[in-house]
Amino acid sequence: MIVTVTVNAAVDRTLTVPNFQRGHRHRASDSLTLAGGKGINIARALKELGVPVVATGFAGGRTGTRIVEELTSEGILNDFVRIGDESRTSTAVVDRMAGTFTEINEWGPYVQADELLVLREKILYLARGATIVVFAGTLPRGVSESFYAEAIRDLNRLGVQTVLDGEGESLRLGTEAEPFLVSPNQREAEGLVGQEFQDEQDFVGALDRIAEMGARNVLITEESGCFALMREERALHRLHAVAPRVETVSPLGAGDVLLAGFLAARYAGRPIEDALRGAVAAGTAATLEVGAGRFAGRELGSLTAAVEVLDLEPVAAGAEAHPAR
Repeated sequence: MIVTVTVNAAVDRTLTVPNFQRGHRHRASDSLTLAGGKGINIARALKELGVPVVATGFAGGRTGTRIVEELTSEGILNDFVRIGDESRTSTAVVDRMAGTFTEINEWGPYVQADELLVLREKILYLARGATIVVFAGTLPRGVSESFYAEAIRDLNRLGVQTVLDGEGESLRLGTEAEPFLVSPNQREAEGLVGQEFQDEQDFVGALDRIAEMGARNVLITEESGCFALMREERALHRLHAVAPRVETVSPLGAGDVLLAGFLAARYAGRPIEDALRGAVAAGTAATLEVGAGRFAGRELGSLTAAVEVLDLEPVAAGAEAHPAR
C-alpha cells in the first residue's frame, strides 16, 4: 500500500461565490466541506485511482474529529494521532464567472514533543506494510523543519521508498535526506534552487540541481503540466509533459492529484512516459472539479490522449540563470 502523511491536516471548506468582490456581502451559491491537507488530497485521489492507501498525520480537537469523520465517510482508510491543540480550517472562494480562486489558510495547531514522537512511531509501524510513504504539506507549529528529513532517513534504512512534497526549509532538508522522489510545484521549486523559472532551460536546470541536492527523482508541477527527471534502468530521463487546455473551475489540489496519478501509474508498473501522461491528465481533470483531491474520472481517457510528453536536453554548462526577485 501507499501511506500518506499530513502533519498539518485541515477541514477544507470551498465556497462558490458568483461575482466575488472584496469588501462586499455575498451569498454562496454552493459549498463543499472535505478533509484536507496535501497528503489527504493525495490519499483521496489514490483511492479514486484504485490504489490501496492509508492516511495518517495529526488530528486535534473538534476539527480533528471532523477530519477523521470526513475521511471515514469517504471510505479512506486512516490512522491519525490525536493531539491536544485544534487542527486548522481552510477556506477557499471560487468565482466561476471571473475565473478566480481565493484561498485562506490558518496556521494550524501547536504540536507537543511527545505527540510528535507518537507520530514517528506510527509512521514506522505503517511503513512495514507500505511500498511508498508520502510526506506532503506544511509543518504545524512545534514541529522542527528537519522532521521530514529525519523521517525519510529512518525509512531509507528500512528500504521503503519516500516521496516529499513540501516547501521552504523543510523541503530543502528533506531533499538532502535523499528521498526517492521530490515533487514541488513551480513556486516551491524556485524557492529551493533560489531562482525564478522564465523558460524551459530554467526548469531543466532546476531538475538537475534538485537531483544534485539528493533527490533520486524529481517532478516539478506547474499550471501547464510538469517537468520530470527520472532514473530508470541506469538511464536518466528529462521530460516535459504538457497538459491540454481546458476551462479551469478550481486549481485547488490539482498538483496533489497529478502526483497521485504518477504514483498510481508507477505503482502499477507503467512506463515513465505513460505515467506522466496519466498524471498530467489526472491533474488537469482535477481543475474541472471543486474540492481538493477530486477529479472528473470520466474525462481521464480523452485528457490522457491529449497530453504530450517531450524529451529534454540537459542545460549546457555556463548557461545563465535568472535570479529570484
